[in-house]
Amino acid sequence: MTRPFRFTGWHMLAAMVAFFGVVVSVNVTMATLATRTFGGVVVANSYVASQKFNGWLAEAKAQDRLGWTIAARSVDRRPVLEGNAGSGALAEARITAVARHPLGRAPEIRLRFLEVEPGHYVAQTRLPAGRWRLHLRVARDHQHADLIKDVTA
Repeated sequence: MTRPFRFTGWHMLAAMVAFFGVVVSVNVTMATLATRTFGGVVVANSYVASQKFNGWLAEAKAQDRLGWTIAARSVDRRPVLEGNAGSGALAEARITAVARHPLGRAPEIRLRFLEVEPGHYVAQTRLPAGRWRLHLRVARDHQHADLIKDVTA
């Protein structure tokens, strides 16, 4: 005859250690993956940033009133920009940019653009393969616009 199974305190201890061991290991794994794959953007002082918010909104509205639009793409791993200013091409503008990896895994790359025809700009630098976020500054006639465009090189 076999003895019936008895659930003892040692069984309970093993179940609790196994349960909390799984919970803790999953949390540690998720936290490690989160910190390794997201560069994040944090301001140095959130209170100071909140005080500047209305000014940033006014700048954004002024930029929108300019009517400048820019489309970005990549040709032979060089960023190419095509833009217009309201009714016409965005000719004779100075465009500077910084290419940043979306997750911060690669160093920033400073880009200079040459105007090959009115409103059509090509970067002098090739980007490494992958997805990049271009932080653009477009300036013309004492006016400027700050734009962010994504490209895949």
